[in-house]
Amino acid sequence: MTEPMKKIDLAALDLAALLCSRVCHDAVGPVGAIVNGLELLDEDDSPETQALSLELIRKSARQASARLQFARIAFGAAGSAGSAVDLGYAQQLTQQFMQDEKVSLNWQTPRLFVEKNRVKLLMNLVVIALAAIPLGGTIDVTMDGDADNPLFNVIAKGPKPRLGQHVLDLLAGKSETGAVDAHGFQVFYTGEIARASAMEINVALDEAGVTLTARPQG
Repeated sequence: MTEPMKKIDLAALDLAALLCSRVCHDAVGPVGAIVNGLELLDEDDSPETQALSLELIRKSARQASARLQFARIAFGAAGSAGSAVDLGYAQQLTQQFMQDEKVSLNWQTPRLFVEKNRVKLLMNLVVIALAAIPLGGTIDVTMDGDADNPLFNVIAKGPKPRLGQHVLDLLAGKSETGAVDAHGFQVFYTGEIARASAMEINVALDEAGVTLTARPQG
């Protein structure tokens, strides 16, 4: 018999800690590569090694900047209370965030200012879509409606798409234990943003890919 799912109830300190862990996870790889590049510069002054080291540092610095700028909007405060975010800016940050992935992003939304939590929701849905096609593919982002009543569609297509049951549970704010770890936190956080912004998420999976839809409740 399947155990019933338990509601996840995070204390404010635990929520903050998991958010910090997520941001650090995204930044630690490229920052570590920058350190490695600097160490190579110190150890070997041959022209070939110097050129390779500088290229590694440039690429890693770009990755670190892109991931931190994305996180500032997708996971951060993104401005003062009640502020809106330009969907064009969100597109730019998401494209930079995904620049080194094996996935092509096709973002087709109007250039509108939308309530910040709803933009955060859209960006986090793209992160979930990215994880659903680990072998690469395409992600299409579209929007219907207007700034006050947006309907977002994120469609990920690629070979062997996957979306575990735990993703659906975490989006609903539930888990087997009533807890969430750093690995599943981003999905849980996406569901929390949806509830905070009065949006509901629908998920569909077939052999071609994954479709994530977010629309106003009611």
